[in-house]
Amino acid sequence: MLLKSIAIAIAASVAGALAAAPTASAAAPGVSIQSWGSGNCPQGMLCIWPNWNHPPQGPVETPSLTTNSEWTGSIQGFNFYNGTGRDAVISGFTFGSSIPFKNCAPAGGTGGDLYIPANVTKVTWSLTPC
Repeated sequence: MLLKSIAIAIAASVAGALAAAPTASAAAPGVSIQSWGSGNCPQGMLCIWPNWNHPPQGPVETPSLTTNSEWTGSIQGFNFYNGTGRDAVISGFTFGSSIPFKNCAPAGGTGGDLYIPANVTKVTWSLTPC
């Protein structure tokens, strides 16, 4: 009887640990959409800045990337502002790792951040809304 109770307790412990464990898929950073201004991002462009900076007028440093077309390369990114009329898909890896992410930056003058610093490697345009 004691062995049966121990076996049940062990099984319950293992089941609880498995239920609480993170899944095997890599979690992408989330996007935090904010209502700050475009900063020094030219009108009609998507801009990505390397550092966290949220003054009301928007980031004032030189952007790591300024584009209104599809782009592939490698830049450090954190803040973004999408001044285009299309939803942008920003892809890359969380900074200092090989964990991939893909996030959508809504069209029409939306600022935000990638939640954590990232190595941005690609910008494409979404066919469906964010």
